[in-house]
Amino acid sequence: MEQILMCVSAAIVFLLGTAHLYYTFVGDKLRPRNPAVLTAMEQDHPGLTRQTTMWRAWIGFNASHSLGAMLFGLIYSYLALAQPALLFGSVFLLLVGASMLGGLAVLAVRYWFNIPRNGVFLALACYALSLLWGLR
Repeated sequence: MEQILMCVSAAIVFLLGTAHLYYTFVGDKLRPRNPAVLTAMEQDHPGLTRQTTMWRAWIGFNASHSLGAMLFGLIYSYLALAQPALLFGSVFLLLVGASMLGGLAVLAVRYWFNIPRNGVFLALACYALSLLWGLR
């Protein structure tokens, strides 16, 4: 049962990341509603460098954020299914996963909206239940 719960947790994060990657490049869901803001983002640069624009950085941050969520989902579902002894026997891997989901939960409460926030909390709950089930 702990493997199934871990896979559900990982699948939720993977699906959220995949949807986010799709919306980063397709449609207008991650574009500013105010066209002037998009224009300003396309013309301005971050304080760090002039080698990119705020718009290109926005797209890159969103895409890399998505890829990180997808990687988490793939690795933790693989470990739960193909290498459960390694995953559930490693305090390090379990703490890394819990830290990642905990960090996402903090970000979700502080910065995100309902769908990703609820998804992250559901993934965190499945992750925690997976660990608790494994301790039985």
